Amino acid sequence: MVWSSALGAFPRSRQVRRLMREHERGAVSYGELEAAIAEASAAIIGAQLGAGLSYVTDGMLDWQDIFRPFVESWRNVTPTSLLRYFDNNFFYRIPLFTDKPEPKGLVLAPRVRRFSPLAEPAGLKVVMPGAFTFAHMSHNESGVSKEELAEAIAKLLAAEARAAVEAGAKAVQIDEPALSDQEATKDQAILAAELAGRIAREAGSAKVILAVYFDVPSADVYEALLEAKVNCLSLDVIDAPERAQKLVASKGLKEGCVALGLINARNVYDDELDKLKSLFFSLTKGYEGELGVTTSTWLDLLPYEYGIRKARILGSLAQGLGVR
Repeated sequence: MVWSSALGAFPRSRQVRRLMREHERGAVSYGELEAAIAEASAAIIGAQLGAGLSYVTDGMLDWQDIFRPFVESWRNVTPTSLLRYFDNNFFYRIPLFTDKPEPKGLVLAPRVRRFSPLAEPAGLKVVMPGAFTFAHMSHNESGVSKEELAEAIAKLLAAEARAAVEAGAKAVQIDEPALSDQEATKDQAILAAELAGRIAREAGSAKVILAVYFDVPSADVYEALLEAKVNCLSLDVIDAPERAQKLVASKGLKEGCVALGLINARNVYDDELDKLKSLFFSLTKGYEGELGVTTSTWLDLLPYEYGIRKARILGSLAQGLGVR
């Protein structure tokens, strides 16, 4: 079986951006903004279905960054100052933990209940930050070690995954972009893989995808990720195709399932499908596991029109590879 899915959030349309600014000024009510976001999310789901993708997201248009929805739904953590999100023209508010986090409510399950009927016949995929990346990119004043904090985060994310799947989610994506840093260590990757496995155990029958993007991980990190107890490992290979090929040639692909990030989500240019097909077949030659194709990262780094176009290009690539 082979599948396709855009990796995460989609860009906001001009109308949604305008309404969000007006809401901040008090000119638009929360109800009006929520209705507009729901309508725009339905359109984005429809665009993914039209592209023929196997798993779709709701677009995550109301997410300010990957951490914020969880920060706002947990106790003992608050958003603080802005920091550049890796090497992108994109910023996130650094979470500040003053103790181990405790839940106030669920982030993902209510979204699944709202949008999963619209996702048929594809499956709705939910996305969450990995516990290692969450802890690694936060300020820790909790009084416990960063490893203990990551374990506490993983416990809450596991509850999120369980509730999301019970609500109807067909796939759960755990994002660990911090592991693409060439200075990330094998011990960090072992911790991230272990915590992802704990989340996956709570996800029941859903496909659980561990996603690493913004670069190809180092050989030591990749070796540890191959042992993660998740259904599938997703790799951004288009940022460094030659290193990706060398890595796969020396270490192989994860047993069971691998997804390749082939559509470049960090530029607006049309991807060359013939070259991507060649790269796909080169990387997967002789592989007998399940295969997927994805974008290199979230599409929300692009203008709206290009984000939608990239989803269509992903669908075209998938169709050319026989993906369903």
